Amino acid sequence: MPKVKTNSSAKKRFKVTGSGEITYQKSFKRHILTKKSNKRKRNLRKKGVVGSANKDFVLRLLRLKG
Repeated sequence: MPKVKTNSSAKKRFKVTGSGEITYQKSFKRHILTKKSNKRKRNLRKKGVVGSANKDFVLRLLRLKG
């Protein structure tokens, strides 16, 4: 049997914390930043956490047990 590969795009986008949460970098922070408010840009700096509805799917992409 061949080995099962981890999804390459998922391993670059998600990290699993010590407590088991899956975090990711929020979108809309790359360009066209002048029209966005400072408050909005500040909140985009924070890590996003994958919700319970999508957690099983992301764990499957990362080939981790849930």
